Amino acid sequence: MKKFLFAALFAAVPCAVTLSQPQADDPTIMVVNGVPVPRSEFEYSFNKNNSEGVIDKKSVEEYVDLFIDYKLKVFAALDAKYDTLSSYQQEFAMYRDQQVMPMLVTDEDMEAEAHKIYDQTVEQIGPDGLIKPAHILIKADQQASQAEWDAAKVRADSIYNALKAGADFAELATKLSQDPGSARQGGELPFVQRGRLVKEFEDAAFALQPGEMSQVVKTPFGYHIILMKERKMLEPFEEHHDAILNFMEQRNMRDQIAQQKVDEIVKKTGTTQQQLMEQKARELSQNDPELRYLIQEYHDGLLLYEISNNLVWDKAAKDEAGLKDFFNKHKANYAWDEPRFKGMAYHVKTKADVKNVKNCVKKLPFDQWAEALRSTFNSDSVIRIRVEKGIFKPGDNAYIDKVVFKKDTVVTPLQDYPIDAHYGKMLKKGPEDYTDVRGLVVADYQEALEKEWVADLRRRYSFQVNQDVLKTVNNH
Repeated sequence: MKKFLFAALFAAVPCAVTLSQPQADDPTIMVVNGVPVPRSEFEYSFNKNNSEGVIDKKSVEEYVDLFIDYKLKVFAALDAKYDTLSSYQQEFAMYRDQQVMPMLVTDEDMEAEAHKIYDQTVEQIGPDGLIKPAHILIKADQQASQAEWDAAKVRADSIYNALKAGADFAELATKLSQDPGSARQGGELPFVQRGRLVKEFEDAAFALQPGEMSQVVKTPFGYHIILMKERKMLEPFEEHHDAILNFMEQRNMRDQIAQQKVDEIVKKTGTTQQQLMEQKARELSQNDPELRYLIQEYHDGLLLYEISNNLVWDKAAKDEAGLKDFFNKHKANYAWDEPRFKGMAYHVKTKADVKNVKNCVKKLPFDQWAEALRSTFNSDSVIRIRVEKGIFKPGDNAYIDKVVFKKDTVVTPLQDYPIDAHYGKMLKKGPEDYTDVRGLVVADYQEALEKEWVADLRRRYSFQVNQDVLKTVNNH
């Protein structure tokens, strides 16, 4: 779950980079908590979060406050030592290494591996090369009776005699072969090497020269007549170069090669993989600002996730007392413009269960109804009742519309549950308590906690913006 929330976080807020240092041609755009922020860092974050496809685009001036707030939260997380947590360190290392690993592989590494794959393929193919056969199959399998095998042999012999008399192989294969895949191609199979076909077929096929046809060949699949279309050795490496590289990329072999290189360096130098990856990330980042900012984005984004979850998101979702208090203070915000029915529509097989269902839940809190009904009426393989539970407004449920809101609606009977009933109460002014609109209250409570937190951060940490440099963003 964290991975998906993490991705959403990056899409919603700017990244922050705290480790880069401004250069002479990269003036300081702001100083946050005593740390200078270069213009390039702000531009990276601004441009990434205002690219094509972003719905809620911001102006540079609007983005400044978002960026400052983000960096203040990261400083707060660092002060709280979230970066010392082993869970954080492991996850950050994973994201960082995903970016750095492929960059350890050079074009020369990929070319060398491509040659290796080609050479291995040539060795596997062997001196007999590749063949492209066509065949006609008359099927019989191991479960077939002897009579069925005999009948298949007679039919195969008949086709063989017709071919010897001058019949067209592709035409007969299309009409008579019982291998549907190759029959559509006039009996042709793709190029194959030794070891890819059943032995009986393979021995007969590799004995043929182009244009030659075998006699009837028996295999575990039935009887075949084989025509050799073409034989060849594997073409030179250059002709397969692009295909091999595409194959390597599809199989993520760049990552495999990178891991091999890392393992070799670790073994040779006696360092750990973590130490090596930290070193490589520093070296590569020095000459690649995009990589430097992306790695720092992972670093800061994970910190922001952890501290925001603890202080805002998860805290609000689990703080039942806080949610209740927040709802009571802002109850007017959740008033409805029309009455709602808090209860259920239910469908039963017998009249007795109409009363039984009501008695089951009438003394229970609303949020316990579903489990009580399930365990009482539907705990085994026999489903006694069907229930739609919720807080209904007009239009939500046809039966509730008809019997509660007195609407002229058509109720479709539920098959096997002919008796309809309802139980609950009308809420005319609004929800009774926060659980009736829990999702809305949680969201609003989170927003309120976020605002309080940001206000506190802005009091605790210093920040100054260089307005002259801000005017030059994306214009220098």
